[in-house]
Amino acid sequence: MSVTSRYREAWEGFWREAPGEQGAVLWDAEPMLTAGAHLALFEPHLVDHGLPLVDLGCGNGTQTRFLADRFPHVIGADLSAAALDHARRADPAGQATYRLLDAAETGEAKTLHAELGDANVYMRGVLHQADPDDRQSLADGLAALVGERGRAFLVELSESAKPVLLGLAQSPAGPPPKLAPIFRHGIAPGEVTDDAVPLYLHAAGLTVLAVGEMPLITTEYRSDGTRIELPSKWLVVGRTA
Repeated sequence: MSVTSRYREAWEGFWREAPGEQGAVLWDAEPMLTAGAHLALFEPHLVDHGLPLVDLGCGNGTQTRFLADRFPHVIGADLSAAALDHARRADPAGQATYRLLDAAETGEAKTLHAELGDANVYMRGVLHQADPDDRQSLADGLAALVGERGRAFLVELSESAKPVLLGLAQSPAGPPPKLAPIFRHGIAPGEVTDDAVPLYLHAAGLTVLAVGEMPLITTEYRSDGTRIELPSKWLVVGRTA
């Protein structure tokens, strides 16, 4: 089994078991707290707001539907067919379209680019969950989708999120209910270093246009009632002349 196949099967298992309602998955926070906050940082850097927008790693499509209200053509893309089943069921009106896509297979990304042309891309928490051998090819796939005029917005957990997650996982009461399935399916969040992310992007031919820090909001709460927020970094990238 290839590295990417193992990764795909982990996500298939996760999404097959995941409840259907919005907010039932750890990172499935309300769009105004996630994609809404990110758009304020992303939109000033867009060359063309009218380009198709790809929500790469869309999962169950909560953020995709939010984005579809704000962009003319939004495609939710994920390598898990089970995730896309959730997304389509939650979008009976077809606000967005959905596409099975393994962006770490650069040929698949190039095929989608051939159909869409240059695209803007929203990618929240994907690179840090990819297997190490897939990270550069994932960045290459992102560059293929962006093309010459597109821009991409990425959010990735910071290195400092890993001890937070491990602390939650190892708490005497056991991991929070929404965190346990992630570890059970062999998904390892927070495994990419802060310094490595821009290096992957640069090697793919992309330039970092803006960068900053913003907590990744989750749908899980601590025993004291406070919402769990994970340290993360955001980047806007694109090709420059």
